[in-house]
Amino acid sequence: MKTTKLVAGILMIVLSVFILFQSTVAGLGNALSGNGETGGSGGMITAIIYLTTGIVYIATKSNKKMTADIINMILLLIAWLSAISNAGSYSDLTVWGWLAFIIGIGFFVWHIFANRKTKSTQELQ
Repeated sequence: MKTTKLVAGILMIVLSVFILFQSTVAGLGNALSGNGETGGSGGMITAIIYLTTGIVYIATKSNKKMTADIINMILLLIAWLSAISNAGSYSDLTVWGWLAFIIGIGFFVWHIFANRKTKSTQELQ
């Protein structure tokens, strides 16, 4: 689980830079066309949350407690809601939102099962 959290954290930090760039371009396009869409702002929020959760995953990669995974799950669910509700013409934001949902729920569920496996192994010894 350590290696997976490290890799996921690094990928989330790299993706946050990419999402931030895309959001800046989408926000500029929305401002120039005056269409009133908020995809750029939603993308910025999503990028900041990706950056934050990536840092937390790296910092807590060897932690056995669930606290960091719960916080990251909540943050990534906020990113998901922000992304899918603000996407508009910035359709890539929907993809980043669903990816945030999958990562947040996936790591949380995986950590629960890993803790159960460790607990049952310790009981057998």
